Amino acid sequence: MNFCSHCGNTITIRIPEGDNRERHVCDQCDSVHYQNPRIIAGCIPISGKRILLCKRAIAPRLGYWTLPAGFLENGETVIQGALRECHEEARAQLETPTLFGMYDIPHINQVYIFYQGQLVDDSYAPGEESLKVELFHEHEVPWNELAFPVITQALEHFFSVQATDDPAICTGTINRRLR
Repeated sequence: MNFCSHCGNTITIRIPEGDNRERHVCDQCDSVHYQNPRIIAGCIPISGKRILLCKRAIAPRLGYWTLPAGFLENGETVIQGALRECHEEARAQLETPTLFGMYDIPHINQVYIFYQGQLVDDSYAPGEESLKVELFHEHEVPWNELAFPVITQALEHFFSVQATDDPAICTGTINRRLR
């Protein structure tokens, strides 16, 4: 951000009076422009003991596998965003989705929130952002071809929870960057 959205003057990064963190502050009107983490809403679509993954048709990580997920839109609840992404990327619908987990990625200012739920039926297909969609048993997941570390961690948690039938909500922090 270079210019103030209130008055159009230049922005500098500094600690505003009464604050303890660097912020984008207008040099003219002193408006503080907060830059907060982005929320990514996603789903773990389930069919029996298999999960549905999407092969990405867009950058970043074009051609790698992921769960249906994307940035929350203004005016949406997290569950609405998760279900929208599931439909947009996999043309799939879930029955009675429940909260699965939340993952913080502080080095890129993102928070992922995943819901899980059974697919309503087996009618799924690639959306515009997916090359293909496919159901996988745990041993079939292309672990070395997953798009992001958060997807790996969420799936590891998912399969470990399935093995123990533990209803706890999974959480995690991703501190590593992709190479």
